[in-house]
Amino acid sequence: MKSFQASLSKWMALVALLCVGLSQAHTVIVYPGYRGNNLHTNGTVEATDGLGAAYSNGSYSYPYGMQWIYPCGGMPTSTNRTKWPVGGGAVSLQPGWFQGHATAFIYMNLGLGENPPNMSHPMISPFQISGPTNDPYPGTICLPQVPLPANISVSPGDKATIQVIELAKHGAALYNCVDIEFAEPEDVAEVTRENCFNSSAITFQSVFTTESLKSAAISLDPTRQAIRNVIPFLMAAVIGWMMV
Repeated sequence: MKSFQASLSKWMALVALLCVGLSQAHTVIVYPGYRGNNLHTNGTVEATDGLGAAYSNGSYSYPYGMQWIYPCGGMPTSTNRTKWPVGGGAVSLQPGWFQGHATAFIYMNLGLGENPPNMSHPMISPFQISGPTNDPYPGTICLPQVPLPANISVSPGDKATIQVIELAKHGAALYNCVDIEFAEPEDVAEVTRENCFNSSAITFQSVFTTESLKSAAISLDPTRQAIRNVIPFLMAAVIGWMMV
């Protein structure tokens, strides 16, 4: 525990030095990479009239931070694509760069083509992560085999974009992307313990649908009603016993 706290303190100090003037942006895709550094905040909410992004004097401003911008955190399509296996492969990320992610939901989607019109193909079911603190924390999570979306087939040379979304606990979404070119596994950068691992301080939880909870609630209702129906008879029996 002490070693983790020492590591955490050093990591937070490094983040503070590197990120002076940076934003409330929180996700870095470690493998297979990402479009570019979008850990930026600039401009003011007043100057953009509350918009998440605005263009003025030849540049964009992001008063809330770039990573809040759909679909890829304010970053344009990359000209340098990363090769990724045609049958699916690894994705790893660092979710805790800034405060506010003691818990978060993670989504991964695929957009097809050189400039995808949307990112509407889910690659995995969403899942929840729990970090060690609500403050910035170090650590990586890795999914060693993220499959292609259902009913999607690709060939070597096809282009696409992997979108990673981190849903903060207050409901806002952070977006990050990596532009890929599908390739045979032997032509893809190696996955190692350095670029794809799961830190022990970050845990995973499943996401349950409300339908199951609703069904359970419905199944309990008859039992509760039966108990209510029996109570008057029980009370009558007790009163009768006391009067004997």
